[in-house]
Amino acid sequence: MRAVLSVYDKTGLVAFATGLVDLGVEIVSSGGTSRALEDAGIAHREVAEVTGAPEMLGGRVKTLHPAIHGGILADRTKPDHLAALESAGIGLVDLVVCNLYPFADAPSIEMIDVGGPTMVRAAAKNHEHVAVVVDPGDYGAVLDELRREGSIGVATRRRLARAAFAHTAAYDAAIVGWLDGGGPWGTPGDVLPASIHISLERCETLRYGENPHQHGARYRRIGGAPGWLDAVVQHGGRELSYLNLFDADAAWQLVHELVGIGGSEAAAVDGDDGGRP
Repeated sequence: MRAVLSVYDKTGLVAFATGLVDLGVEIVSSGGTSRALEDAGIAHREVAEVTGAPEMLGGRVKTLHPAIHGGILADRTKPDHLAALESAGIGLVDLVVCNLYPFADAPSIEMIDVGGPTMVRAAAKNHEHVAVVVDPGDYGAVLDELRREGSIGVATRRRLARAAFAHTAAYDAAIVGWLDGGGPWGTPGDVLPASIHISLERCETLRYGENPHQHGARYRRIGGAPGWLDAVVQHGGRELSYLNLFDADAAWQLVHELVGIGGSEAAAVDGDDGGRP
């Protein structure tokens, strides 16, 4: 089994890579990820060793090579794909671990990742054969499944592929929003943007929607800062509903109004009316 690791967020990287090596997985890596693995004493191959081509253009071109993308995109049910790889001396890639530069934190041309999204999308497209991990929070589950099953099952690969496409979609949306605002040229954008792209992730399933027969959920921006509701601790009662969140938000806004008129501390309390917060 072969894995390509190329991550900006190195949270949990060393432990995850150590687990992969313990399972006999060959690791291919480049740039800062490779240096982190080397510093930790984790055996791996450099991308340049696999491709036969060094990094170039100040690191803009690393993994954009048939020796990497051919191994990711090959349909293993097609003999001609496998024959083409064998003829070119290209090995298969079974796992891609990649997360992208945090563009929204420091938007600039140099923070527009090209190789990362290309590799993520390639692996997600070919998820029938390749697993792709973009969230360090998935490292533990992936390792557990590899230890238990010896491979990453199709259900997990599909779940990870959905997360990967959501990751690249949110990334592209951030770039579009920046360019709509003038981008690197310092010129003002339109008063109203030509398009608005909002990428959200479900963070809570509600008891019901606006009415009891409706489904409901709470969403937040992918990669965005946590909101005040993310810090809320529910000490009792049933799961929250859509209207419960509206009541809670009204209470929160009231507290802010009270603080804004001179108070240093404020609280909003609802009476006992059948379980509403």
